[in-house]
Amino acid sequence: MLRVLRWPVKSLRGEEIEQARLDDRGMAGDRAYSLVDDRENHAGRVLTVRQRAEMLHWSSAYGDGDVPALTDPDGKVWGWDDPGLAEALARSLGTPLSLRAADGQQDRGPTVLVTFEASLAALGQELKAPVDLRRFRPNLHLDLDAPAFAEEDWGPGTVITVGEVELAVTGENAGPCIRCAVPSWDPEGGERWPELQKWLIREHENKFGVIVRATRPGVVRQGDRTVVDGLGRVLP
Repeated sequence: MLRVLRWPVKSLRGEEIEQARLDDRGMAGDRAYSLVDDRENHAGRVLTVRQRAEMLHWSSAYGDGDVPALTDPDGKVWGWDDPGLAEALARSLGTPLSLRAADGQQDRGPTVLVTFEASLAALGQELKAPVDLRRFRPNLHLDLDAPAFAEEDWGPGTVITVGEVELAVTGENAGPCIRCAVPSWDPEGGERWPELQKWLIREHENKFGVIVRATRPGVVRQGDRTVVDGLGRVLP
């Protein structure tokens, strides 16, 4: 299984897609747009779920266009270029804001976040409750013939080949992903689950998933053959 996920607007809900290009931007179009806090003493800071959990009531998707469309909590669709969008977001989130478009607004640079089905399933078993993948906001979700949480020990030199694309643990901030508090928020903006992060900190050194860079760019597609070097295992 290979799932491909993209988050056009930072901290808004995103989209699951059939394919995406990975290159020196990370995933093309991923976090390429953001909301900027215009409050006094906050000007210029990017808004995230940590400041405004209501952001999760909005979703974003590209569809067939080069800029995202946003869907508000009432189901109304707004084009990114709609002159009323910033005001509508400001009313919804309760803070003045402006819109920013720029590639590479991921927290850890132009990287790709990969998660694994065995680890997600095992985490749910540990917590005795299903864990929604979207909490972790990955770009790729893989089902490998590898033990749960094996990626917690993957360091420089680890290479994941997905179809024509090569992803490596290399460069600044790459390696096992140290999680912030964002996964504790329900991906639809519902009740927060603080025990999730507490458990990750206590049992998994606050790691979930692995951060990599595209060292051989290309397009990944659902169902692509995946190989992780050193494991000797292949996902058909």
